[in-house]
Amino acid sequence: MTNPLRRLEALGQSVWLDDLRREWLDDGTLQTLIRRDGVSGLTTNPAIFAQAVESTDQYLDDIAGQARSGAGPEAIYEHLVIDDVRRAADLLRSVYDRTGGADGYVSLEVSPHLAHDTAATIEQARRFWDRVDRPNLMIKVPGTSAGLPTVRVLIADGINVNVTLLFSAARYAEVVDCHRQGLVDRAARSLPLDGVASVASFFLSRIDTHVDALLDATPGTMAAGLRGQAALACAGSAYAAFLAAESTAHWQALAHNGAQRQRLLWASTSAKDPAYAELKYVEPLVGPSTVTTLPLATLSAYRQRGEPARRLQATMTRAERITRALAACGIDLDRVAADLEREGLEKFTAAYDRLLERIDEARSQALRR
Repeated sequence: MTNPLRRLEALGQSVWLDDLRREWLDDGTLQTLIRRDGVSGLTTNPAIFAQAVESTDQYLDDIAGQARSGAGPEAIYEHLVIDDVRRAADLLRSVYDRTGGADGYVSLEVSPHLAHDTAATIEQARRFWDRVDRPNLMIKVPGTSAGLPTVRVLIADGINVNVTLLFSAARYAEVVDCHRQGLVDRAARSLPLDGVASVASFFLSRIDTHVDALLDATPGTMAAGLRGQAALACAGSAYAAFLAAESTAHWQALAHNGAQRQRLLWASTSAKDPAYAELKYVEPLVGPSTVTTLPLATLSAYRQRGEPARRLQATMTRAERITRALAACGIDLDRVAADLEREGLEKFTAAYDRLLERIDEARSQALRR
């Protein structure tokens, strides 16, 4: 328990790795992170997987084999990522079993091209769920307007869901409602509520990057003094909404019948501004019923220099004051969230398309040999 990462569990926070590399599955890195650091989950997305494919030759034999069988780039991508996710899920299965399904999850994201197509997202999510065939899988669904009904349908189906790309407490509250409605729909079909897990991924550093640029263009010392405070304020407001939802009689009735709470997950936790502390989006957000997802560099930094303590209540207390001050400077956080959602989807789509191009190049080379 001298490892700060291991001490987070005692404070009610789970640590998930925000990355997945095939080499880590092969060389024991992921097993070490689970055993030594208490890593209890893992997330991936098209951008992460694109980096994995572009940084190694480990996928080339698989790509060649799939190419010779007649598979196209998208089918090859699905084969590759599902294989990695399945292997990671197997490594985390002991965590899933030990925690009774509270932890031990691996997240697999639907195509970003489907972010505004509810029916197509549901179809792909169900297909991924069936193909991976692991109880500790989570399907990542963007928290767009079209993604919200998807969350409700998948939860009702008994499919674990990671709702991603959340930037505002207002959108998060909508996600909470869709999760609850999915459980209600499931109960109405006389299906068990236990065993259906979900997290809501709230993105942090991107908020400050966007808001800081707006503040830098705003004259006055008040605006300058608010740099780097928007993300934590938004996170604090989201956690307040989480606590409020948990206290309702409606949720308590669902929980009494076995429903598992939808935890808040802190995403985009590496500081983008070099002027900010490397653990800026980790230390202030330690609190019960939360997950922090850390890229490997941030995880290593916390292992070396983390000072675990429950600071989330204090962050939540400051949130309303900071939000009012930002509004007084002309910062519309709902508008910021809409812009960030659009930008996030554009980045994921570009990464996904670049990944398919890379796979297609390797596929063409294999077929020419």
